[in-house]
Amino acid sequence: MPELLLWFEIGSFVVLGTILAVDLLLVLKRPHEPSMKEAGLWVTFYIGLALVFAAAMFAFTGPEYGGQFIAGWVTEYSLSIDNLFVFIIIMARFSVPRKYQQEVLMVGIIIALVLRGIFILLGALVIEQFSWIFYLFGAFLLWTAWKQLQDDGGDEEDRENPLIARIRTVLPMSQTFDGGKLRTMVDGKRVFTPMLVVFVTIGLTDLLFAVDSIPAIFGLTQSPFIVFTANIFALMGLRQLYFLLGGLMTRLVYLKHALSVILAFIGVKLVLHAMHVNELPFVNGGRHIEWAPEIPTFLSLAVIIGTIIVAVIASLVSSGTTTSKVDPRLEEDSRKSLIDAE
Repeated sequence: MPELLLWFEIGSFVVLGTILAVDLLLVLKRPHEPSMKEAGLWVTFYIGLALVFAAAMFAFTGPEYGGQFIAGWVTEYSLSIDNLFVFIIIMARFSVPRKYQQEVLMVGIIIALVLRGIFILLGALVIEQFSWIFYLFGAFLLWTAWKQLQDDGGDEEDRENPLIARIRTVLPMSQTFDGGKLRTMVDGKRVFTPMLVVFVTIGLTDLLFAVDSIPAIFGLTQSPFIVFTANIFALMGLRQLYFLLGGLMTRLVYLKHALSVILAFIGVKLVLHAMHVNELPFVNGGRHIEWAPEIPTFLSLAVIIGTIIVAVIASLVSSGTTTSKVDPRLEEDSRKSLIDAE
């Protein structure tokens, strides 16, 4: 397998960092709710950019690394879309003005990038030193897949996080938002706005999703460069996708089932890989388990893409029955998105 070229890695990070910086400046200078056309163009741009990067990976590093990137990107993109469902509920719960939701989403994406960067570095270091960590990653993903399959999302969002409740009681806070500000003046006193609680909630959500997503992609590639770039591309354009999908997101009720299947598949892949490189003394005498098959990258890619396609088609076909399964707040916020866009 060819090595990743240093100039390719450095150039990729420079270009991606520049694009993210420009995107952030646009949000800060002109906070607004993008139209469906604007959101669609940005989403198309970012997806096209990811495909161009994938083609460059195939050209400069070969099909193995190229396939690993596509598999990782599709998996992380799917998990990021699942993250959007939670973002919609958070926005609805705290009644964030739609004009400032872009800013909140951008902050959430930056937090996600930082957290995932930390997890990627830690994961790469641990994997390099301890091959048995694949057993733990695999077991964790299988458990996560099972929990996600069982979770209907109904009651969990109704319970406020204890940390959020504590912040509300400790810090002086205004009852209403003051644009996108974290602090404002009320009766001559400086107090925090509810935007602080929104940012903390988004950050905690990002942390939970980072814990799930990093082991998942390390099951597809052990290259920290591919892991990080796949996460960047999965998060780029996410805030525009939030406004673009609108009511369609309430119809993708089988997405969680698809993600459960994907996470379970990658969990099994990780366990098989751990058996193949086994060094634990109490498993097979510390020797590699040669009969444990290694699932090839392109089979993983086929399973991931196929599962998502089936879930999307099934969701759209059964859209008449999915409405009753959707959180009412999610339905209401998405309906507002469509009305405002029109």
